[in-house]
Amino acid sequence: MADIIKLLPDAVANQIAAGEVVQRPASAVKELLENAIDSGATEIQLFIKDAGKTLIQVIDNGCGMSDTDARMSFERHATSKIRNAEELWQIRTKGFRGEALASIAAIAQVELKSRLLDQELGTRIVIAGSKIELQEPCSTAGGTSVAVKNLFFNTPARRNFLKSDPVEMRHIIEEFERVALAHSSVSFSMLHNGSELFNIKASQLRQRIVNMFGHRHNERLVPVGEETAIVSVSGFVCKPEFSKKTRGEQYFFVNDRYIKNGYLHHAVVSAFEDLIARDAHPSYFIYLKLDPASIDINIHPTKTEIKFAEERSIYAIIRSAVRNSLGKYNISPSLDFEQEAIFNIAPLPANVSVAPPDRKDYDFNPFDKGGSPSTFAGAVRTNAGSNSRLSTKGWENLYDATQTDPVATQQALQVKVTTPIEELERIVFQLQRKYILTQIRSGMVVIDQQRAHERILFEKFMKSLERQQASSQQQLFPETLELSPADHALITDLGEDLKKLGFTIDSFGGDTIVVNGIPAIASDVPVQMLIDSLLEQYKHSANELQSNTHSRLALSMSRSVGIKEGKELAQREMIDIIDSLFACEQPRLTPLGKPIVVTLTIEELDKKFKT
Repeated sequence: MADIIKLLPDAVANQIAAGEVVQRPASAVKELLENAIDSGATEIQLFIKDAGKTLIQVIDNGCGMSDTDARMSFERHATSKIRNAEELWQIRTKGFRGEALASIAAIAQVELKSRLLDQELGTRIVIAGSKIELQEPCSTAGGTSVAVKNLFFNTPARRNFLKSDPVEMRHIIEEFERVALAHSSVSFSMLHNGSELFNIKASQLRQRIVNMFGHRHNERLVPVGEETAIVSVSGFVCKPEFSKKTRGEQYFFVNDRYIKNGYLHHAVVSAFEDLIARDAHPSYFIYLKLDPASIDINIHPTKTEIKFAEERSIYAIIRSAVRNSLGKYNISPSLDFEQEAIFNIAPLPANVSVAPPDRKDYDFNPFDKGGSPSTFAGAVRTNAGSNSRLSTKGWENLYDATQTDPVATQQALQVKVTTPIEELERIVFQLQRKYILTQIRSGMVVIDQQRAHERILFEKFMKSLERQQASSQQQLFPETLELSPADHALITDLGEDLKKLGFTIDSFGGDTIVVNGIPAIASDVPVQMLIDSLLEQYKHSANELQSNTHSRLALSMSRSVGIKEGKELAQREMIDIIDSLFACEQPRLTPLGKPIVVTLTIEELDKKFKT
């Protein structure tokens, strides 16, 4: 039998490696930015065209490369960061694997220009599909410029799997933010299709966060700091009241490298215990400094996951540091005891005296036929609210008796509105401001008021998105909102669908929008709160609802404007929810398949009481 195992050609091996390292344009952006950081650059520029599909270019003012180094940088496993296996445990740089440029060059057309700072001429290399097409001397600025054109040009199947430009652009912005947050001493700029998205100068960490996420973050940040022999913890957490439904602004950095770690995330969440809702997520920017020998960063191709030698100790230190910061800055849950309405009475003015109660006549009998009409009227006044059944004798003189008593006049003039018979027959009441209970022939029905209203609104918004019939409430004074670049890109992506729901949103330049109109059904919700909630819910739904944009947007809107548990409902409101719910196409389940209605039959209740 002939031998069947063969070595793969370098071009094929590079394309396979590219599948691990370069999954989308954002992956290439991350690798190029990290190489620029490792070069010692203090200024880095990022140029993007068509969400990275046409062009990704990174220009830095770092140390640059010689002719030989520029050529060797495109070889697999070629790196300047390490020399032997022992140095893997002392890594403080980023692009040490030596795969990034080789992988990118295997699936794109790359042009590199680089010049050492002490040289007059640099070198220019053009490479496509791992094949060197040109290498020549050139005149260029000190540092390095890498332009990646036509990503996945020779792997069309991979290119077809890319999402829309706004989606891919959001991923690029996320990677840019992670690198920029890890290196606040470096200036960064970013342009997309000629429009400037970021231009942030070197600054302190707090100012870097504010510059990237908006001025509103300045008041939200609480500093965190802890020095131990194992790890140094620094950074910021956001105040509990600014927690979100999604895990958007949650950043861990280890030795200036962004990482993902669910175990350490739990440490921060547990520090916020009793301060935020169970389904809410705190925002944080936490930086860890520790000995490189105590971590292993070589377990994942993109190096976003690492292993810690003393993970449990670091967990306890982070939790304690965050908890201490929240306590130090007096951020603790407020005591909010529920109060009976009867005690919620405003005090009397200081100059008003309290009149003593009328002397009770123990010998009075309202059923005594000898009683005068005026005496009977007085009994009505002094015994208002009594459960005793009074005689109706002298009712025609009741009006006369109330002429000198305004309280009695108000009681006498109260008008009782007659309830329709069909509503009287419907027994509906609210339990714990969370459930609606009503009677049916076979027993009773328990309805989750929040889920029921969300189902009603979900189907309403879906019809609006399909038929474009939503009514809009125009703002008397349009509201201007400043968004983060990622949120602005998301609003732009959803523009047409938001218009179908009743939003009227215009761009005001940069990352600012002007809201001229909102859906009529959400007219009572503040505009800033509505937009923030909508964006957070939409991002959160990506992890829950693997469906099209319309379904995610309808779900996000229904959650943003729907009633919540804890809201007290009037009888009419409960009846309307019941009627609207059972008029839905799917009244018993939420869009995510959770139950809305629970039926308890008489037989089930009887079983509970059997001995």
